[in-house]
Amino acid sequence: MIQKSYNDKPCLYLIPTPIGNLDDITVRALKTFEMVDFVLCEDTRETGKLLSKYNIKKRLVSCHEFNENKVSQYVIQQLNAGDNIGLVTDQGTPIISDPGYFVVREVINHGFNVVSLPGATAFVPALTCSGINSSPFIFYGFLNSKDSKRQRELEYLKNFPYTIIFYEAPHRIKKTLQNILKIFGDREIAIAREISKIHEEICRDKISNLIDIVDEMKGEFVLVVDGNHDSINYNELSVIEHVNLYVEDGISEKEAIKIVAKERNVPKSEIYKTYHMGK
Repeated sequence: MIQKSYNDKPCLYLIPTPIGNLDDITVRALKTFEMVDFVLCEDTRETGKLLSKYNIKKRLVSCHEFNENKVSQYVIQQLNAGDNIGLVTDQGTPIISDPGYFVVREVINHGFNVVSLPGATAFVPALTCSGINSSPFIFYGFLNSKDSKRQRELEYLKNFPYTIIFYEAPHRIKKTLQNILKIFGDREIAIAREISKIHEEICRDKISNLIDIVDEMKGEFVLVVDGNHDSINYNELSVIEHVNLYVEDGISEKEAIKIVAKERNVPKSEIYKTYHMGK
């Protein structure tokens, strides 16, 4: 399916909203708010405050993780009637660790356009001001809230050589840092909180040096963690040994083969063939 984004089809617009400073709204976002027939909101009160600041009056429809299924049916009905629709979350870009995916998928499946506007998101400024290598990086978002599952996720990620970005809530930040230290080791980390707000703060150090100070910190956190740079010479490993290195850490064979292919810069099919022929 090929989407021609700017034609006469009714469209769902994903509109990023400021993550702190309301002046971060883009001119294009404001024009899109004015143009759409109504706006789907994670919280209509939050969106109402933003639109009020810019004297925009628009019908607001609640759309959150608990009613997306039902709302998506209404969205398709209104697109069929010719409406253009906006979708926002409380702060930042829709779907990035926020609701919206189910509605977007249904809109696409019914042949309508989805246009995502560039704009505010917390992890990009956190990464670029972290002082940690930004290329390549993995945006992971929120780890599981359950300690055992969170540790399994970290075990899966610990050998990645890429910078990894997490979101975390204030009531879990210390436990998450303790988990990362235990499983990743004492790596360089940048802890960013309240990005673009007046109390924005960036803490840069080894993980062990920052665990205790988070007790006094509030707000939403972005963690930028340095990748695994242990001096493993992958060329000294056979393909089977290389894949098994990840499998032994609990990663599936399929995902391990994908990682090894990227690290060796060879086609995934070649790693798959070599691995399974040699087993």
